[in-house]
Amino acid sequence: MAEWTTEVFENEYLPADATDVHAIVTVTCSGAGTAGQSGAAAEVIIVDTSGSMSSPRGKIVSARQAAAAAIEELVDGTWFAVIAGANQGQVVFPRRGSMVQATADTREAASQAVAHLDASGGTAIGHWLTTATHLFQTVEATQRHAILLTDGRDESESVQELQAGISGATGVFQCDCRGVGADWEVDELRQIGSALLGSVDIIAEPEAMAADFQGMMRASMGRGVADAKLRVWTPQGSKLEFVRQVAPTIEDLTDRAVPVSELIREYPTGSWGNESRDYHVSVRVPPKSLGAEQLVARVQLVVRDEVVGQGLVRATWSDDSTLTTRINPAVAHYTGQAELASVIQEGLAAKAAGDDATATLKLGRAAQLAAETGNDEATNKLRRVVEITDADTGTVRLKRDVSRLDEMALDTSSTKTTRVR
Repeated sequence: MAEWTTEVFENEYLPADATDVHAIVTVTCSGAGTAGQSGAAAEVIIVDTSGSMSSPRGKIVSARQAAAAAIEELVDGTWFAVIAGANQGQVVFPRRGSMVQATADTREAASQAVAHLDASGGTAIGHWLTTATHLFQTVEATQRHAILLTDGRDESESVQELQAGISGATGVFQCDCRGVGADWEVDELRQIGSALLGSVDIIAEPEAMAADFQGMMRASMGRGVADAKLRVWTPQGSKLEFVRQVAPTIEDLTDRAVPVSELIREYPTGSWGNESRDYHVSVRVPPKSLGAEQLVARVQLVVRDEVVGQGLVRATWSDDSTLTTRINPAVAHYTGQAELASVIQEGLAAKAAGDDATATLKLGRAAQLAAETGNDEATNKLRRVVEITDADTGTVRLKRDVSRLDEMALDTSSTKTTRVR
């Protein structure tokens, strides 16, 4: 049985007239077990088989191997299917169009089916998502997850069709997205991954697909808690400014609130394995007199309507400046990490638009924040796009002839965070 712990990091002391309270809530799960243990698990593997996958680099060959590697990681009893994505989403396994449960025989049959995937046609990701949604709805499963691979932009359908595919899949299944090569759009996959509570990353070289697919499926099979929700209570008269996941990646959950009562909201967090996640909660309350104390928020993790963990956020108004001027290290760290993600994306967008001045300013700030927060991965990826003259002051110079792969690697990693040192 899964065990949960919850910790709250904040500076609860506020000066007179202060109204904003910030806290980092760390939730840790251990003993999560295996996917499907509390009800059936279902997996769909979506492989781009559009014409561009038949490149000289042999992306379709690597995609076949990647799909087979993911299939081998399926736990017995897991419902699964494979979709070939082009102008439509075609179910290539099982042929009867529904889903089957994983056994030695069905895994072997599926591996044989993906060995014959061929590349032709266009890219219509919304249709692929719609096909996956229909598949998931054919089985009773408490845990639903998909892997989506593409090498190109969503060019074979309208924007409305893509949005319809995303909307139809939201709340039905989670989806980890991967783009191979340099011809896909980070923002497109980020939109899908964000809506479907999944990850987005780049596979620079086709040869790395199999290991990446294997890792994603292994992680999915290790998530034994099918669905958990973050439940936040705030007092009458207060305003819940935002709720964000800030580790291991940044994801704004604020607009996903589902009202439970006038004072309580729930936010989806998806399935869990043995892991730790950090959430930044910001609440605005009416100012109180000096010496007053208030419970500002009650943050709970809920699984199947059972509260499995709880953290309390408190505030005390004080005239002691040695208490009120402290900034909690965790709050400061993740505030910087959120800004880091923003300025990286803004800097790359400015660079693509030919606005070198803004790009230099934003990416210089990114270099400064990466150094301050100890995000070595961000620093290393920034160095491939800019020359960092002085990280402390954010002084950088744009490099010329930068590889698009390096820019995309920086973009996709922008929302990955480091924990407080």
